[in-house]
Amino acid sequence: MMNFKLSVPASTANLGPAFDSAGLAVQLYLHLNVEQSDRWKFVHTTKLLPDCLTYEEHFIYQIAQRTAERYQQNLPPAKVTISSDIPLARGLGSSASAVVAGIELANQLCKLSLSQKDKLQIGTEIEGHPDNIAAALLGGLVITAKLTEDDLEYVHLSDIDLDTVVYIPHVELKTEAARKVIPDHFSKNQATTASSISNVMVAALINGDYEQAGKLMERDGFHEPFRAELIPNYQQIKLLAKEHGAFGTVISGAGPTMISFASKERGDQLAKKMGPLLPEHQVRMVEIDRVGLQVY
Repeated sequence: MMNFKLSVPASTANLGPAFDSAGLAVQLYLHLNVEQSDRWKFVHTTKLLPDCLTYEEHFIYQIAQRTAERYQQNLPPAKVTISSDIPLARGLGSSASAVVAGIELANQLCKLSLSQKDKLQIGTEIEGHPDNIAAALLGGLVITAKLTEDDLEYVHLSDIDLDTVVYIPHVELKTEAARKVIPDHFSKNQATTASSISNVMVAALINGDYEQAGKLMERDGFHEPFRAELIPNYQQIKLLAKEHGAFGTVISGAGPTMISFASKERGDQLAKKMGPLLPEHQVRMVEIDRVGLQVY
């Protein structure tokens, strides 16, 4: 076995109306340093990671083991040193990043030669939906459709010319809790309107009409109206960000983080203006990651 390193970006999902479909990678990272060893060992070096228990209980190990077993391979032991600046349970795809890391760990250790579509399929089966997985794997903006359990389609866009500003509160929100508030059924009119908004929003992003895209991001009918009450300072953040030049502000994934989209020359300025107004949040500009998973 050769020693190697890998990095996986964080991601934001939905972009408002593209519920469980759109994912965008951002420049916060999960890093793994993998070294040859005669036994498994996981070492955490940053505070944002959970307590490191036995290797059998480690989430990344469990994903790697599951991937190896899928291909009838034995997973050789390694020492894995992990660092991360992706906050947990905040709507920035920490789970998806760990899943992608586990799949790639098995891919490298077992020499599986998995394709990107193989990895996306495995990750989607584990996560249940492909949006964060696709963004973490491929970088940039990825629009996905899960047609059946084993049939995925996606379009990868790497040239979205925007800055993003995230507002990370000091509270967690589990995805399961955020999903419970969403209705199980929508009327025909509700579904038609919400899906139409999503379609035009994605088309506007492709055309580079970020003003129109931002307007439509804030008109979601699938999840934001129901999750808003779970998000600290939801309306305040949207209004203030708009006043200071954001094209649009939405819930990042299931929340509680919110994310604004701004032109390249205004992202840093927006973060500096918003920070003092939101003392209970970590406010920072993060650029779009355009590469995705890297092994080196």
